[in-house]
Amino acid sequence: MNNVVVVGSQWGDEGKGKIVDWLSSEADVVIRFQGGHNAGHTLVIDGVTYKLRLLPSGIVRKSKISIIGNGVVVDPWALLDEIEEAKSKGVEINENNLILSEAATLILPFHREMDEIREDSAGKSKIGTTRRGIGPAYEDKVGRRSIRVMDLASKQNLENRLSLVLEHHNAIRKGLGKPIYEKHKLVEELLKIAPNILKYSAPVWRKIDQFKSENKKILFEGAQGILLDVDHGTYPYVTSSNTVAASAATGSGCGPNSVNYVLGITKAYTTRVGEGPFPTELTDDIGNHLGEKGHEFGTVTSRKRRCGWFDGVLVRQTIKISGIDGIALTKLDVLDELDEINLCVAYELNGKEIDYFPASVEDQLNVKPIYKTFMGWKSKTQGIKKFEDLPDNAKIYVKAVEEFTETKISSISTSPERKDTILLIDPFK
Repeated sequence: MNNVVVVGSQWGDEGKGKIVDWLSSEADVVIRFQGGHNAGHTLVIDGVTYKLRLLPSGIVRKSKISIIGNGVVVDPWALLDEIEEAKSKGVEINENNLILSEAATLILPFHREMDEIREDSAGKSKIGTTRRGIGPAYEDKVGRRSIRVMDLASKQNLENRLSLVLEHHNAIRKGLGKPIYEKHKLVEELLKIAPNILKYSAPVWRKIDQFKSENKKILFEGAQGILLDVDHGTYPYVTSSNTVAASAATGSGCGPNSVNYVLGITKAYTTRVGEGPFPTELTDDIGNHLGEKGHEFGTVTSRKRRCGWFDGVLVRQTIKISGIDGIALTKLDVLDELDEINLCVAYELNGKEIDYFPASVEDQLNVKPIYKTFMGWKSKTQGIKKFEDLPDNAKIYVKAVEEFTETKISSISTSPERKDTILLIDPFK
């Protein structure tokens, strides 16, 4: 029996929601281990669309346990709103099927304001954040001044912790000519919602240990993509957390031996939201076609995604960095109408060919993709459920991706619907 980690192998938006939902039918427990409500998963189940941001994808399935781990930064108001939104669609949520780590860091209003202040003042150097306070909240966590879920249980402790964190934030706000943030109203607002948050809280590490002893299947659900990892991504155009598979252990409270299989969700082309390097980006009609056909707009922000050809060099690199065992290839059907399809197999940098993505952002911005071209299949793959039923040129392209990335393709998605999936390898077995 395997416990599975699902991560995005590109810049996020690879279609993790559908795959995680599909896998959660086999799992007993689904754990979200990093990020915040800046990342969203869209699920389509029996014609009903669920847009989840903080809640793990398992929440929409009965008899599944969903966990928000200590590695997640949680906006408590956003969480409560999302719970109510899910309930309005018939999803049952209670203390038995949703567990929130008592050690999770809270995103507070001054975090969102700081995010906006920095982005607005950065000019051309802006990162392209979602302005939801994710980065500032992680900074406070690392700076050992954050407010955590457990702090909501004591008014005195909450006031003391807020005094500490606001001393830091108000110094910055003064320096930027912004008014200082008063804590008294915030204390009242937090204490008002505290019971509704605390009823879900628990020491998650103990729960995971219990589930392991009961031989429950655990699915660890990552947000965003490896190329946004604060250590391994296109720094500084990254998120503020570690998005690689290894953070599943630290972000939930279990050892690395709890993970048996790493599944990398991989789009059949490439997209990116926000600023930063993108070697295979297409700003022509083909790029527009991919965006329109693939409905490339952010689940959380509705921002239009930048689109480009599949970058095999990048994906091969993230596979090795994150220890990915298999690829779930998504949105193959978006390529159905193209005459030719390019796959990036190397870069040119300063007149030399290289086979990896350099760490320097200056080099990342200057690399030029070297492509291998494949003939398109010019026929419909949407809804196909068997590999042998794919058009011949589609099979050739899929095999080329598998061979170049040196990783087995475990499944192929041919539409947003859960049933339209070609299963080649079951990660849980």
